[in-house]
Amino acid sequence: MKTSYFLKSMLIFFLVFGMTLPGLAGEPTDQIKQTTDKILSIITNPALKPPSKTAEREKLIRQAVDERFDWEEMARRALATHWAKRTLEERKEFVRLFADLLERTYKKKVEDYSGEKVLYEGETKDGDYATVKVKIVSKKNKDIPVEYRLKKEGNDWFVYDVSIEGVSLVNNYRTQFNSIIVQSSYENLIKRLKEKVELK
Repeated sequence: MKTSYFLKSMLIFFLVFGMTLPGLAGEPTDQIKQTTDKILSIITNPALKPPSKTAEREKLIRQAVDERFDWEEMARRALATHWAKRTLEERKEFVRLFADLLERTYKKKVEDYSGEKVLYEGETKDGDYATVKVKIVSKKNKDIPVEYRLKKEGNDWFVYDVSIEGVSLVNNYRTQFNSIIVQSSYENLIKRLKEKVELK
């Protein structure tokens, strides 16, 4: 399961200083920026820099990301038709492993942050769903278009998919997961996810 490209892009998004075009910001964009600011404050906090503070820093980052990502919705969409066949306990296990896979992978890339910038280009809303469009600009001046898809629950907006250069993170995982289940079994997928998580 090749995840580094997507995860690095997700990480970059949550670690960059953003610029919002006038008149284009809304609740979804504002809440994404709140998460960005929170993570930036964690990784730039001198008190959390020492190696002895690594576990605490990673815990705080995970909490910040958990507040903005709807892991269950992402996991359900990634598992697609196979989700309905799972028991409640199996679903809980899958959501936990899926979230751990993403979070444990991208937390290792925190130190790779090198000042990438992001331009918030606008958002669209359709009822309780929204898309926030941004453009990540690397130091090599390469533009990477990213779309964050969110769902509203109460007064908050939660990310349920990320599209990078037109390729959906959830769709990418859906293809991989379905292939493993069809060619082998759901149990084998869980086994492989556990192995991935344990290696991180």
